[in-house]
Amino acid sequence: MSFSDIFKKDFLASYTSESISVPHIAAVLLITAAVSVYIFMVYKLVTKKTFYSKNFNISLAAIAVITAGIILAVQSSIVISLGMVGALSIVRFRTAVKEPMDLCFLFWSIAVGICCGAHMTEIALVLSVILTMLVIVLDRLPVGRAPMILVANLDTLKKEEEFMKTVGTFCRYYRVKSRNLSKGRCNLVLEVRAREEYEMMQKLEEIEGLESVSLVSHDGEVTF
Repeated sequence: MSFSDIFKKDFLASYTSESISVPHIAAVLLITAAVSVYIFMVYKLVTKKTFYSKNFNISLAAIAVITAGIILAVQSSIVISLGMVGALSIVRFRTAVKEPMDLCFLFWSIAVGICCGAHMTEIALVLSVILTMLVIVLDRLPVGRAPMILVANLDTLKKEEEFMKTVGTFCRYYRVKSRNLSKGRCNLVLEVRAREEYEMMQKLEEIEGLESVSLVSHDGEVTF
């Protein structure tokens, strides 16, 4: 047996798989599952999406438990950990996460799985409580009101001055976002903050040459 073989044998012997009992594995996974159910409930409470995705919420709970299982397997043997790194490095996830809040909950779920799998349950619990307080408090903080979109169709560009003057009497803030001309007709898109929306729409309707006007809200950025 060469020196290289002896070195490899001694090196791997120092990282022999440690026996993990079934009750210990079950306890770790059950604790992780309990925390993941808590994440499930918090996500359901704070989500603001129009269509609530239950499948995504279930995946959050499953990811925490799966991550805890991987950590339990990795810490048992260095050979398994190296193989796991190689196996996970070839995995590619192509599902785009559109909501920043969803990405936050994904990292939260993964962090809980890592902490519980590494026998640091206290960190997972404290992290969950602090994150819950942070998300709820920041979500309840008052922010600036998002502007509305005013869309108007005029039969001639000459009516724009009168239209803008009327808008200015009801809005403390307004800005033209788009101005389209087609065969003498004018289409205007404005970003407005109206104090009296109903009265403004009534006044705009009295303008001669105004074919149609619409006031819609949007979920864009808040303009201060």
